[in-house]
Amino acid sequence: MSVRTDVAIIGAGPVGLFAVFECGMLKMRCHVVDALDIAGGQCAALYPEKPIYDIPGYPRIDAAALIDKLQEQAAPFQPTYHLGERVESLAAEGDDWRLTTTRGTTIVARAVIVAAGVGAFGPNRPPLARLAEFEGTGVHYLVRKREDFRGKRLVIAGGGDSAIDWTLSLADVAAHIDVVHRRDKFRAAPESVAQMNALAAAGRISLVTPYQLDSLEGEAGRLEAVIVKDLDGGTRRLATDHLLAFFGLAQNLGPIAKWGLALDRNLVKVDPATCATSTPGIHAIGDIATYPGKLKLILTGFAEAASAAHAIHPRVFPGEALHFVYSTSKGVGGA
Repeated sequence: MSVRTDVAIIGAGPVGLFAVFECGMLKMRCHVVDALDIAGGQCAALYPEKPIYDIPGYPRIDAAALIDKLQEQAAPFQPTYHLGERVESLAAEGDDWRLTTTRGTTIVARAVIVAAGVGAFGPNRPPLARLAEFEGTGVHYLVRKREDFRGKRLVIAGGGDSAIDWTLSLADVAAHIDVVHRRDKFRAAPESVAQMNALAAAGRISLVTPYQLDSLEGEAGRLEAVIVKDLDGGTRRLATDHLLAFFGLAQNLGPIAKWGLALDRNLVKVDPATCATSTPGIHAIGDIATYPGKLKLILTGFAEAASAAHAIHPRVFPGEALHFVYSTSKGVGGA
């Protein structure tokens, strides 16, 4: 299949979806490509029920609900989604760009917005014997449904935001939670750490620090215990039904690394005013984009989507003046 459009957006996460809206408001048509078979990126694939607190206008919204709202917002502009496809090649074709996907789809676009998040991602797995034996049954790297862990004994390993956020969220449904971290101090947001410490003081969870994962016990894929070891080699046995290991994601740019874009530590360097990359006609927004002072927040990506769309407009409509109008006076209509 071969199609032509104004803007090709690589990545259907929250920032990519909002870019559809911003381009649509400027009457630019979009095709969106994502390697996942659902829209939403990490929000949908890794933590659909995780609450997000820093979206303007939503004191709290679950990740999956945010994706639903963004798709609803983009819908009037009739984007075309190519899900379950990865962009394998990107080549100049005159003043346009030709993208080819793993399914053989060819998209010719006037401009490209790379909103690929962290690129291809997967969990950093702890180096434990027998780990594969329990993966998917007793060992997990994400939470899709909190209810899956109701009444269960949990060991949550990690010291960052994901580990602490899920400790706070699952404390209401789990029978008991042991939080294992190799240090006494945690890297998560201070308010979240304070809430976790309050749960520990109330006896609702246990903090197992400073300890590291050592081994797993169980039979026939059923996890029975996690053995942890302190800095002196002393061990403890934590009876459990599930181990949730949150040691971050291994990120891989994949084919993007071969497109000739200027990179900085595996991220795409952009002009913060326009989100333009080193290659004319290609812009990058969201977590994959970097510049001095960059804040890795969803709302930062939303602002970058607006900047990129406005910078792209002259390329799609050369010679046509763009008069900025607020959405409250312009309204929303199909592109």
